Amino acid sequence: MKLTTLLTSAAMALGLAAGAMAADKTKVGFVFVGPVGDGGWTYEHNQGRLAVEEAHGDKVETVYVENVAEGPDAERVMTQMALEGADLIFTTSFGYMDPTINVAKKFPNVRFEHATGYKTAPNVSTYSARFYEGRAVQGTIAGHMTKSNIVGYIGSFPIPEVVRGINSAYIHAKKVNPDVEFKIIWAFTWFDPAKEADAAKVLIEQGADVILQHTDSTAPQAAAQTAGNVITFGQASDMSEYGPSPRVSSIIDDWAPYYIARTQAVMDGSWESAMTWDGIGAGMVGIGEISDAVPADVKDAALAMKASLADGSYHAFTGPINKQDGSAWLADGETADDGTLAGMNFFVEGIEGDIPQ
Repeated sequence: MKLTTLLTSAAMALGLAAGAMAADKTKVGFVFVGPVGDGGWTYEHNQGRLAVEEAHGDKVETVYVENVAEGPDAERVMTQMALEGADLIFTTSFGYMDPTINVAKKFPNVRFEHATGYKTAPNVSTYSARFYEGRAVQGTIAGHMTKSNIVGYIGSFPIPEVVRGINSAYIHAKKVNPDVEFKIIWAFTWFDPAKEADAAKVLIEQGADVILQHTDSTAPQAAAQTAGNVITFGQASDMSEYGPSPRVSSIIDDWAPYYIARTQAVMDGSWESAMTWDGIGAGMVGIGEISDAVPADVKDAALAMKASLADGSYHAFTGPINKQDGSAWLADGETADDGTLAGMNFFVEGIEGDIPQ
């Protein structure tokens, strides 16, 4: 009887100790709009999650849910994470903005970090990268390398982030090639390989020999590879498996340092609501290796553009720039302010077509 009591007491003690150890861990949740194996946007966010585990070891526990649709389903997933003890939740797509705010109100002791949005709360921060800086580099390469003078662009959704990217790529392609023309197809999805492949094929049929994308799969790379004589750029991740051609470079989103730092802030009690928007200089936007399919002089021009953006000596939106309707936007030498960029809802002069409403 005494032995049984002792064993029971020991088991209870071990259970309590294990529970205390688990309670000491900081639980970090991630809500992903696509699959972790998409090769692009969600893949890089998941790399950031893995970096949190590596950096903080047994002090953290991470959980994630992938393929979460923007809207009510996202709110359900976030709520469940909070109920299951998450201390910090990263919501990694623009369309999660309102669901994040809604759930945060219900769980004031949980910290939320929303990617690419603009709404904050005492327990909600936002973070994004200046992807448009990477588009300036891509546009420089595209303008030099197109032979047909037609650049195809696969847009995801007509939100400011995507519009900024199109404008930046066009401005910088036009600077090096006054004859360049952009053709834009809106896919109205972040991740749908079939739709993305179809969009790439249509653009190629329309004469595009350069394809840029703001969608997350590698399907446009594969379509270009099949077509031949078409170059592409990796989106969000390096997509280097398609190098040296058609993929000639890429924009790489490096979320790891931010995720590690924000998790540490929750752990040490220093977390505060903030708005972060970093670019090439801070390392949040990386430029993937420029392949040997790009001529040396074009590569040099692209790297010079990257360096000037990184050190702040050049801004991707520097006037003179007019809006699509011909009205003046930026005077010679004037640079765009962050407020205008954050809400950008217009094309620059020279881009044809309307932004869908």
